[in-house]
Amino acid sequence: MRHPRPGSDGGLPASLPMGVADVAYHLAMEGRPLPAGFLFGFLGRAPTLDSVRARVAERAHRIPALRYRIDRRSRTFSRVERIDVERHVHEAWLPGDDDGSGAGRLMLSRPMGGDGRPPWDLWLVHGPTGGHSLCYRTDHTFQDGVGAAHTARALLDDDPAGGPPAHHRGLPAPGGLAGAVGDVAASFRRTAKPAFDVPVHGRTDICQAVVPVARLRAVARAHGASVNDVFLAAHAHAVGTWHRKSAGFPHPPLPVALPMSVRGPGEECAPGNRLVVARVLLPCDAPSAHHALQRVVARTGALRTSRQREALRLMLSAGPRAVGARVGTRMVNGRSVAGPVSSVNFGSALVHQGNVARRAVVYSGLGAGIRCLATLTSQHDTACFAVIHDEALSTADELPGLWLAALLELERT
Repeated sequence: MRHPRPGSDGGLPASLPMGVADVAYHLAMEGRPLPAGFLFGFLGRAPTLDSVRARVAERAHRIPALRYRIDRRSRTFSRVERIDVERHVHEAWLPGDDDGSGAGRLMLSRPMGGDGRPPWDLWLVHGPTGGHSLCYRTDHTFQDGVGAAHTARALLDDDPAGGPPAHHRGLPAPGGLAGAVGDVAASFRRTAKPAFDVPVHGRTDICQAVVPVARLRAVARAHGASVNDVFLAAHAHAVGTWHRKSAGFPHPPLPVALPMSVRGPGEECAPGNRLVVARVLLPCDAPSAHHALQRVVARTGALRTSRQREALRLMLSAGPRAVGARVGTRMVNGRSVAGPVSSVNFGSALVHQGNVARRAVVYSGLGAGIRCLATLTSQHDTACFAVIHDEALSTADELPGLWLAALLELERT
């Protein structure tokens, strides 16, 4: 499906079949919505609700992902002819929210529509002293983080161009096929995760830390790594420090799910999830952040050179959709992994009605026994590390500070 640009028209099919990943989310959540999306934080005077609704009314009908609802019985996405903007765009006040985390909690906790309309909404959330957030929210059964990034930009940005780069498909190397089969096999084994193997509480919280992207890039250059490698290594060391502090012994390597986008050119705002998931063992037992980074670089380098992303894409789509979806539910659940660790580069800063967003946060709710999700969202010169966790992990709000400490350690080595 091509990506209609503002001002153009594109014929949209009356219905689209769910993909493998869409059905996997549907099965994992037992038909319940799983909130996901993007939050943008601003300073200065907030726009009016009417002006935000006017922007949405002008653009929404030209964005494919906003024109479909989920038909769970037939496992299809069905096109709607009309979008009632007032039912999709809302306003809230959180005067105590000084860092944007309160807006995230609101998006994760507030019930979603579920009334047959397209599964998205947009919130203008007012914070203290003029600070405010614009929050695009959708159902993860319907859209992944990269798709949400493109959709939010197309809907809100004064000049909706750019966003996460498209994926260009290719063929896997033999090592990629072996790695994909190994990941699937490992997902059928229960793995010890002592820091996270606690009874699920059911309520979700979010905490975060903001850093200049330049710091992450400098560490990556110094160590022959990528920004994503630095994010993963600092998270691994933070979890290891956090667990050792409470338990008194090292945490074993932590299995996590690493989402990888396969959203190609022209599919930027298409409905549906376009991603695969690799299984990665975060080296929480490494004696230092530097050693953790070395092990992460080796693992992600193997994923790239073997083109395991392509192997997973082909393997999950080659057979019946139901089989691929069942495999997906095995690879991302609380028995086999602690949770996803996701990195999204939004690109240039979102500008809405002349105001430049100071930060962006990609977020998702928790399901299928997952206790914790870590994300890194880069926008222009700022990155936000966020931890979304079940309240059963009562001290998880220490993780952003420990992540910053790990980053500082990497800067000094």
